[in-house]
Amino acid sequence: QVQVVESGGGLVQPGGSLRLSCVVSGGDFARYAEGWYRQAPDNQRERVATIARLGITNYTDSVKGRFTISRDSAASTVYLQMNNLKPEDTAVYYCGVGLTTRTLRWWGQGTPVIVSS
Repeated sequence: QVQVVESGGGLVQPGGSLRLSCVVSGGDFARYAEGWYRQAPDNQRERVATIARLGITNYTDSVKGRFTISRDSAASTVYLQMNNLKPEDTAVYYCGVGLTTRTLRWWGQGTPVIVSS
C-alpha cells in the first residue's frame, strides 16, 4: 500500500517562502507521477502543480513563476518550493501520487499553509 506524508506547511508573511515535502513509501517511486493540490476554506480542491513520471511539469496559472515542483527519486520525495507567497495561497496543500498526473489515487492528509501578516 502506497503511503503519502506531507510536511512543511506553516504561517508565513506575504512575500515569504515555504518548501513543502511529500514522502512516498510502499511502492515503486520510479513508476509514479505526482501532484500538489490545495483546498481553501469553502473552495473546491484545485490543482497547483504536477510532475509526470518523465519529469514534465505543469502549473496552474496563478502560481507560474512563483512555485516549483521537483522530486528527489533517491529519497522518494516530491517538493513544492513556494516563493513570493500571497494571502490567496492560503489553503491546505495535498500531495497526490499515481501512475499518471491525471490518475492520482494515493493522497496524504495535507499540510496547512497560511499567508498572513
